[in-house]
Amino acid sequence: MRLGGGRRSSNIEDRRGLGAGTIGGGGIGMVLIVLAVSCLTGTNPLTLLQVVEQANPGQTQSVPAGTPSGDPAGVFIAEVLGDTEETWERVFQAAGQSYDAPVLVLFVDAVQSACGSASSASGPFYCPADQKVYLDLSFFRQLDQRFGAPGDFAQAYVIAHEVGHHIQNLLGVNRQVAQAQQQGSQSQANALSVRMELQADCFAGVWGHHAQRKDKLDAGDVDEGLAAAAAIGDDQLTKGRVSPDSFTHGTSAQRARWLRQGMSSGDMNSCDTFRATSL
Repeated sequence: MRLGGGRRSSNIEDRRGLGAGTIGGGGIGMVLIVLAVSCLTGTNPLTLLQVVEQANPGQTQSVPAGTPSGDPAGVFIAEVLGDTEETWERVFQAAGQSYDAPVLVLFVDAVQSACGSASSASGPFYCPADQKVYLDLSFFRQLDQRFGAPGDFAQAYVIAHEVGHHIQNLLGVNRQVAQAQQQGSQSQANALSVRMELQADCFAGVWGHHAQRKDKLDAGDVDEGLAAAAAIGDDQLTKGRVSPDSFTHGTSAQRARWLRQGMSSGDMNSCDTFRATSL
């Protein structure tokens, strides 16, 4: 990809180096403070923890959003995210709407979000409750070494896919799907999840289309993205160990197809996987 010099997003929380725990928004650090105060005052530490929790209900550990500096990986993330912001701002503006960009949280090993705690083993994810994308950069190494999908555009596709879930949240797709899933069987819920993931792939392709028009893609970048989409298809990951009724993200062919759909059209309206008779 040809990124250098592009706008870098400031919507990034860099939690690398911070603990994943959270108690009253302060994690282990808050526990140590509480214990110190307890020793000095003779107060029951459980009482102090309850006071802290009541004062800060449900808060998660976070840091002010900003652009990482002096970190090549962080700069890459900031430039890709910044480019998705430019693309979706234009797309939403053309539709007479405003675009509220998500915050991307960088973490290591484990993280606490408004959707609950997660480890890096679960991979990148988007939390609708706090409108944040969560990413452990070790996933990029897995994408290369474990899944055989190297390249900077493959990594950019992963970010754009999670931003695609944010687009769905802004459009109300998340809420509609969640309601439909509650009313159906598990296999029907899985089928809806597949269509949702494929739409996010298509939205990632829409961003890729506009990046290509701005001459930000190198020869072979599109192939990198398609290879990454195919590498994390349900059939590829499960190697036939589970029934297709259990798929939640789509097959390799389906994921590559919908990414290609967005890349070729550049139109989010072409990404309606829920009306598609064939995936």
